[in-house]
Amino acid sequence: MTVCRRTSLASLGVLFLFAFAPAVGPAGAAPDTPVTYDAGTACSFPLQVEVTGGPQVNRTFEAAEGSVRFLTAGKGSDLVFTNLTSGATYTLSGNGVANWQRIDASGSARFTLTGHNIVIYFPTDDPAGPSTTLVVGREDIAVDLTTFQFTRLSRTGKTTDICAALT
Repeated sequence: MTVCRRTSLASLGVLFLFAFAPAVGPAGAAPDTPVTYDAGTACSFPLQVEVTGGPQVNRTFEAAEGSVRFLTAGKGSDLVFTNLTSGATYTLSGNGVANWQRIDASGSARFTLTGHNIVIYFPTDDPAGPSTTLVVGREDIAVDLTTFQFTRLSRTGKTTDICAALT
C-alpha cells in the first residue's frame, strides 16, 4: 500500500509524494514514523497514519529531453489510520503497487498509481478535500510543483473512504 500525498518539496525526491515510497510524510520523517494531519486537511478530524514494512523496488529513468520518471513497485506498506478525536482505528495490510511519477523538464508532474494506494486530497486540491481514500485500481494525478496542488485526471477501480470508516 502506498500513501500518496506531499507535504514539502523535499518529499518530491523521495517520492515525490509524500514521496512515492511506501508512504510519504514530512521531509526528514523516518519511514516508520507516524504522520499526523490536522483536522480539515486529510479528514474532518485529526488523522494519524502509521506506516510499517513495505519492501519496494525503486527505479529512475532519465530521458534526453530532460524528463525523469520514477517507478516504485512492490508489496506496499502496512498502514494504521487513527481518528485522533475518537480513537477509532482502521488497518490495512500491504498489497501490491506499481506507481509511476513523471517530472517533465518544464516542471510539471504526473503520478500514475496502480494497485492498492491511499490518496489524500487536501482542501486546495481538485477535487477539494479533505479526503483520504483507498483506491484499488488506477488513479492519474497532475501535480503543480509550485503549489503542490493535486488535480485528479482519472480514477478507475474500487474505492474505500477511510475518513468515513473512522467515524
